[in-house]
Amino acid sequence: MTIQTITGGKVFIGEQSFQSAAIHIENGKIKDLSDKTIGSSDIELEDGDLVLPGRIDGHIHGANGHDVMDGTVESIDEMAKALVAEGTTSFLSTTMTAPGHEIEQALTSVHKYMTTHNERGKTDVIGIHLEGPFISEKKRGAQNPKYIQTPNLDAFNHWNRLSGGNIKVVTIAPEIEGALDFIKEITSQGIVASIGHSDATYAEIHRALEAGAKQFTHLYNGMRSMHHREPGVVGAAFLYSEALAEIIADGLHCAPEMIRLAYEIKGKQGLLMITDAMRAKCLGNGSYDLGGQEVHVEDGKATLQDGTLAGSVLTMQKAFENITTFTDADIEAIIFMSSINPAKQYDVYDRKGSIDIGKDADLIVLDENLELKMTICRGEIAYTRG
Repeated sequence: MTIQTITGGKVFIGEQSFQSAAIHIENGKIKDLSDKTIGSSDIELEDGDLVLPGRIDGHIHGANGHDVMDGTVESIDEMAKALVAEGTTSFLSTTMTAPGHEIEQALTSVHKYMTTHNERGKTDVIGIHLEGPFISEKKRGAQNPKYIQTPNLDAFNHWNRLSGGNIKVVTIAPEIEGALDFIKEITSQGIVASIGHSDATYAEIHRALEAGAKQFTHLYNGMRSMHHREPGVVGAAFLYSEALAEIIADGLHCAPEMIRLAYEIKGKQGLLMITDAMRAKCLGNGSYDLGGQEVHVEDGKATLQDGTLAGSVLTMQKAFENITTFTDADIEAIIFMSSINPAKQYDVYDRKGSIDIGKDADLIVLDENLELKMTICRGEIAYTRG
C-alpha cells in the first residue's frame, strides 16, 4: 500500500527529538513535515505510537533460509522481504571468506539485484560489506581458513567492478602483509576499512587508523582482547572515539555487561547496531550452512561443530530491546546506533537514516510498549503486525 500522509503519535525528526507532526510522502520520499494534515490521512496512529527512522543493518549474511553467498538474486530478494518484520529498511549484503569465484558470484548477484530488483516496499540493499578474505587466521572465527588471503588490490578492484562499485565496507586485519597500503587505497576510494578478525597490537591499530581505517567489526568478537600491558584491538576501539564499532547485542556474542561498557565508553555516536545474522534467522533450531561450513542452531545460538560462534539469529528489533535492557541508553540514543550512525558511515545520509524532508520515507512505528507495529519502506507499507 502506498502512503501519502501519516498523522498521530510522535515523530523523531532529524537528530533532535520526538515531536507532533504529520508526515507527507510523495514518490516514496518525505515531502513535508508539519503540524497540519494536508488532505486525508492514510495512517492515523495512536497517541502512544512512536515513528522512528528505519533501521540500517550494516553486517548481515542471511535470513529466512537464504544467504548472500548463495550468489543468487532470489536469495537477496527473500532476505529483503524478510527483514521488514524487524524494522530493517536498509542493509549491506555481507559476504564471507570463500573461494574467489564464489565471492565474485555473490557480488555479481548483489549488483544485479540492486540494478533490477531493488523496488520500493521491501528492505533496500544499499551496498556490500566484504567480510574477508583479508583477515588473520588466528582470529578467523567462523571464516573458512582455507580461503584466507593477503590483501590484493587487483583482485579487490576486480571484485568492486563486478559489484557495480557497491562495496561500502571491507573488514580487514591490519597486521597482515600489505594491509596498510590496501587500507590507504580503498579509503581513498571512499570505502570504509573496518578492523576485524584481527590479532593486531595497539600500535598496529594506530597505524591502520592513521592509514584511514575508521571502523571496528563486531566489537569484542574476532579480535585481540584488552590486556593491561597490551590494549589490543578492543582497547584501541575504546580509546579512538572517531572510529565507530559494530556491536552484536544478543547477549551471547558479548555479555550484557560488556555491551553496557561499550556504550558507556563509545556513547551513542560511537556504535553501530548490527545483527551479523545468518540464514537460520527467522527459522528454528537445526543445522545450516554458513560459508560452506555446517552451523548448528539451538535456542538462539549458532555455532560451528567446535563451538565457535557462527553469526547470529538476532533481529534488529530484539537488539533494540536488549540495548534498552542492558544499558541506560534511551530511545533517541538507540536511533543513532541503528539509523543515523550507519547512514553517515555508509555515505547514504543524504537519503537514509533520519526523518527529514527530501529523504526516503523509510519509517518504523513502535507502540507504547516499544514493540514493532509497522514498517514502511520508501513510502510503501512493507510490514504490519498481525
